[in-house]
Amino acid sequence: MERSFKLVRLGEEQKTVYVAYFLKEEAIYWWDSVKALEEVQPVTWTRFKELFLEKYYPRYMQKQMEMKFLELKQESMTILEYEKKFTELSRFVTKYVNTDEEKAQRFQQGLEYWIRDRVSMFEIGTYAGVVQKAALVESNGAQSRMKRDIKKRKVFHQKERSVSGYQQDRIVKRIGFQK
Repeated sequence: MERSFKLVRLGEEQKTVYVAYFLKEEAIYWWDSVKALEEVQPVTWTRFKELFLEKYYPRYMQKQMEMKFLELKQESMTILEYEKKFTELSRFVTKYVNTDEEKAQRFQQGLEYWIRDRVSMFEIGTYAGVVQKAALVESNGAQSRMKRDIKKRKVFHQKERSVSGYQQDRIVKRIGFQK
């Protein structure tokens, strides 16, 4: 809503009225009852936000979101999935990501060890930079694993062929045939 305030150039007095217009269902009833109880009329935008968050985003939920954010690790997620979850949760805990550098550090701390180890060598100070490097490292790691797997399969098949060739020679000799 605050982004739209800039777009429509609302003054402080009009913000609460504007937002109240967009409330729906139960929120309308909540707002009507709160308005009736508030001593100061009209209710300021700052006070509206306090009341709204108190009702729809209570302290215990804020703490839960904070814990989810602090415990967030990449684990089995891809970099893109991890970044999406990180962005989603960081909205609720801005005190931990006040600056771009803090955001970059927090993101980097949650990366899988092998990715974090490689990304940290670059000493990147921006969030976008860390995300980009992490995605690049992840991509290169996936390509390396694919190449390694292909080599393993080739070696395995070569060994398998040489073993089966050896077994055929033994069978042929045992029966008494010559090649």
